[in-house]
Parts: sequence; C-alpha cells; structure tokens
Amino acid sequence: MNFADLGLAEPILRAVREQGYETPTPIQQQAIPMVLTGGDLLAGAQTGTGKTAGFTLPMLHRLMGKPPAAGARRAVRALVMTPTRELAAQVEENIRAYGRHLPLNSTVMFGGVGMQPQINALRRGVDILVATPGRLLDIQQQGHLDLSKVEILVLDEADRMLDMGFIHDIKKVLALLPSSKQSLLFSATFSDDIKALADRLLKSPQLIEVARRNATADTVAQKVYWTGRERKKDLLAELIRRHDWHQVLVFTRMKHGANRLAEFLNKQDISAMAIHGNKSQGARTKALSEFKAGTLQVLVATDIAARGIDIDELPHVVNYELPNVPEDYVHRIGRTGRAGCEGEAVSLVCPDEELFLKDIEKLIKRSLPREVMAGFEVPSTERAEPIQIGRQTIGVRGPARSGGGGGARPPRDGHTPRRDGGRSPAHRGNSPKPAQGSGQGGARPQANAEGARAARPSSGGGGSGSGRPAALLGGPRRGGHKA
Repeated sequence: MNFADLGLAEPILRAVREQGYETPTPIQQQAIPMVLTGGDLLAGAQTGTGKTAGFTLPMLHRLMGKPPAAGARRAVRALVMTPTRELAAQVEENIRAYGRHLPLNSTVMFGGVGMQPQINALRRGVDILVATPGRLLDIQQQGHLDLSKVEILVLDEADRMLDMGFIHDIKKVLALLPSSKQSLLFSATFSDDIKALADRLLKSPQLIEVARRNATADTVAQKVYWTGRERKKDLLAELIRRHDWHQVLVFTRMKHGANRLAEFLNKQDISAMAIHGNKSQGARTKALSEFKAGTLQVLVATDIAARGIDIDELPHVVNYELPNVPEDYVHRIGRTGRAGCEGEAVSLVCPDEELFLKDIEKLIKRSLPREVMAGFEVPSTERAEPIQIGRQTIGVRGPARSGGGGGARPPRDGHTPRRDGGRSPAHRGNSPKPAQGSGQGGARPQANAEGARAARPSSGGGGSGSGRPAALLGGPRRGGHKA
C-alpha cells in the first residue's frame, strides 16, 4: 500500500512525495481512512509510529474540501492541542510541510515567548491552530481567539497532557468548542484517566491500537547496568567513550540533576547540553537544533522537556535515573528504534531504584537483562535510600532495603508485594483521585521531574518554523518508515 491508496487529494500526495515518503505506517493505514469519514477516533500508538501524519494528512484533506466563502474572514477550523512547546512546533511544521500546496494557513501558540506575534497571526486569519493549553486559554481570555467555528479537534499525546495536570484546562477549552466537531484523541497509553476523557469527549469513536498496551518496541535493545548511585556519572562517561556513542539522549528526573550531569560530561570533554522547563526557549531550541544536526553529542533532558524530541534513527537513549512513573519509561525509550530502525536503551540503576525497575518490568511484561561493568559495581556498604522529589519521598517502603542482597549484585526478578496494591507513591499523590467516569480524568498527582500544573511556563512549543522542516515528527518515509 502507498499513500495514493488512502484517498488523499493530489496536492497532499505531492507534498508527501516531495518529502521523500511513499509507504504509510500501520497507524496511518488505519487512521487516515477513518478520519476522512468524519467520525471520532481514539488511537493508541507509541511515539515514533507516525501518528502525527495519521491525523495531519486527513485533516488537511477534509479542510481543503470545504473552503471558506470568498471574502470571508478566516476562522480557526481545526485545533490541535499538545502538551509541550517542542511537540507543538513539530506538529505545526508537519502541517506546513504537508499543506504547502493548499490554500490553508496554520500557526502555533505556546508559552515562553511573546504573545503579540501569536495574536497578530490570529488577526490575519488562521485555518489550523496548534497550541498548548495554557497559552491558548491566556489568549482566548483576552478576547483574541474565537473557537466557535472549529470543525476538527485533535488531542495529541493526551496521556502526557493529563500527567502534566492539564485536565482542567482541557475541560475549559472543550466548553468553547461546538458540539458538532470531529474529535481525535491520540495517546501512547490507555489508562483509566484516558478512558474517562474519551468517554467525555468522543461520540461513538472508532478505536485503533497499533501496539500492545504499554509495550516497548521490539527494535529497541534494552539493558540495565547495575551500579552505585555515586558511580553513575563515571559509568555513563565510560560507556560513551568505550562505545564511541554519538547522539545520546539521556534522561534525568530533576532539572538540577540534568544541569549537573551536563556540566560533568563537558568537563570530561563530552559535549553535552541540558533542556528542561527552566531553560529559555532560545536555549532549548539551540540545544535541540545542535543535537539533531549531530554537532552535540549528548542531550540531557527531563521527561517533560523531552516531549516532542523526534529524531530519525536516534541510536541511544540512556536512563541515567529511572522514572518513578513506569509509563514514562515506555515514552523515553520510544525515542529510539523507530519505524523499523534499531536502537539501544540503557538504564543505569542503583539500589535506590529497585522498586522502580520492578514496576517497569511489570508494566512491559518482561525482565530486563542486567550487567555489571568492572570498576563500577555497587559498593558492598551501599543500601537503598529514599529518593526525594519535591516534597515527596519515594522509592523505599518500610525499613531501608538493600539493592539485591547487600547492594553488590542485581536484584532478583519478580515484584515485591505491597500493602497499597502495587501502585507507586507517584500514582497515589496527596489528593484523592476523582471517581472514574467523572470527567476529572487525568489530574493524576505524581512526583514528576518538573511538577504538574505548576510547570505551566513549560507547556508551549518552540518556534513555528516554515517551509520544509529539518526533522518531521512522524513524517512518512520510503520503505515503510514513518510519516
């Protein structure tokens, strides 16, 4: 099958060909015909499967089929909401690339940059708006945005938006939209919160799930290095040097941890930069640009800042610190091994993180192979200690436990029984969870690396770009690679 078989208009097919792509991925083969019918859609797809083109291409086709009346002022007819600045910018770049031969305008709105240029774009007239929830509501509440003519709504990476505490903003936006719109919800995971949001938003939706729920891609080789907490940074530098790694995406839990690790690597003559919510948009854009170009060897990122990092054939992802929310592990390593390309995901795990590792293995339904590198073993005196994230203490329950028998060897496989029914403290939080089906959905309290709703300044995207994007998010490629 190729894109011409999916019923898309010739100007869109020409733009796809000009990007060098021919064969749609599985989610595109399923999603594009469904979206073209005008019905609602709930799609589950891991990052890197080409989901962005799965909604941008048919969205463009549907909008071009009903042009505005001659002389009429352009109104926002399609709204795409994303959780982060980077992802918003990437999606809007895709829309520009695939809609380059269509008489449709698009713009992106995000925090961290001036508001006036975004308001000016709306005044000129916009058909397709890509936005993060916080900035969108800021501009709407100032009276500069009318969403009453929206025909298509897309919630991209809805699971992350709920994790970041955007459920209340999403509900406010939904109240501004006409009930007759087509709604498309894309999520990497189908949690109870996502199901509750889908029940609230979607009308008799069609369902697509192209990968097993919470599965990790078979093209990613996963490995754990069991080491001491104070030996991680030296082990990381050794792995990078020994294997001559380039374009290494490294994850930390906290912003200050990302800064310290980048500084350490630079002192080791390994070029590194950190990106997180406290970095200016200019600094984040510069780091991403250099990393994509291959001139920056290591990019150190927190989970929230890394959303929207999409690089074809990214070879290495390193979990310098395991995430305390196991679903984030799937998101992290999904940035390598994309569209049939092989990748490697390495996790540096100390005794403090043993419970996190077991939670991850339970989620992905597989045990990860452990290795110990000579010279970087866990010290015989090291014991598991609680991990402090903000005001929460996580990782160790009850008496301090050793990491797999004195901390000198990897922990045994299996899952430790818990009095709380197996949910980590990050899932429990400090406030009661709304009843399922209440529509409160995903304000899931958790000790996230950058907080939840408090991270609002990080909720926008970075720079809209124009013309042909340097790296498309989910752009179709020859040979069955992603679109």
